[in-house]
Amino acid sequence: MKINLKQQQLIDELLFKIKEKYPEVVLKDLQASPDDPEDIWINIIADMDEEREIELRAYSAELTTEILSDYGYALSIMPENPNAIYV
Repeated sequence: MKINLKQQQLIDELLFKIKEKYPEVVLKDLQASPDDPEDIWINIIADMDEEREIELRAYSAELTTEILSDYGYALSIMPENPNAIYV
């Protein structure tokens, strides 16, 4: 996966904004979406309760939608919660 300079700048700014509001978030890695290699998935570790994770998802969706609208780059925040219990 190739990331250009502008994409890296937008990813850095996005993570900065998210970490300002959710300081417990940690960057895990970046990967291309399996459906569209132009869509960059920003995998993060989000050790938080379910309500806070829902807020994080909504907040990051707003930010990534702005980036897509303003710059044409599809970025997606993909939280992974190590304490989540999936049934």
